[in-house]
Amino acid sequence: MDSLTVAGVTVVTVVSITTHEASHGLVADRLGDPTARERGRLTLNPLPHIDLFFTILLPLFLILSGSGFIFGGAKPVPVNVSRLRNPRRDWALVGAAGPLSNLAIAVLLAVLLSILIHGGVAPSSSLAKVLAAGVFVNVLLAVFNLLPIPPLDGSRVLQYALSGGALRAYQQLERLGLLLIVGLVFFFPPLQAFLVDAVVVCTAIITGPLGVWRELEPVLRTALLG
Repeated sequence: MDSLTVAGVTVVTVVSITTHEASHGLVADRLGDPTARERGRLTLNPLPHIDLFFTILLPLFLILSGSGFIFGGAKPVPVNVSRLRNPRRDWALVGAAGPLSNLAIAVLLAVLLSILIHGGVAPSSSLAKVLAAGVFVNVLLAVFNLLPIPPLDGSRVLQYALSGGALRAYQQLERLGLLLIVGLVFFFPPLQAFLVDAVVVCTAIITGPLGVWRELEPVLRTALLG
């Protein structure tokens, strides 16, 4: 990609990640926990959401090492579950808020891409490429974070369906944190295949009815298959 396209994709990615985190805090705030607001995390300003390791060092290391899978994230928004009005239910809603915000962004970008393409803008233009990449990035963020692996958002949703010993055992997995996620994502091929298939299917569902799936295929092929 040319430098203009790279810059555009970078901006869209940063906005998407910060929106994801701010959405967690916004829903928690509406459900009774103002912790994120009190700590200045209800903002789309990326600076409060930057984590030195997850946002900068880890992705940079993976890029420089030639890894085929780039992994990173923002600083988790603080949530005090005990302050939520209905902790068990609301914790699941807070967890779902981030991925749902990314899906909403993906739909918005796909609509804009459809308007441009059907309005005569070339799919090879920088703007079209940025929008196409933005759809992919947001679908990937949503799918990845919905994996039911603690402490990803999907684990918050799944906990709502568990109780008793099963819930306690599942919560213990969170102590493994990053090691569990990295181990499964990088060294468990079935999960990698599932992520690829899920991203492709979700992107097709979003973009197919808008008539821009063809413009997304090259982006997916490059990003997922190299």
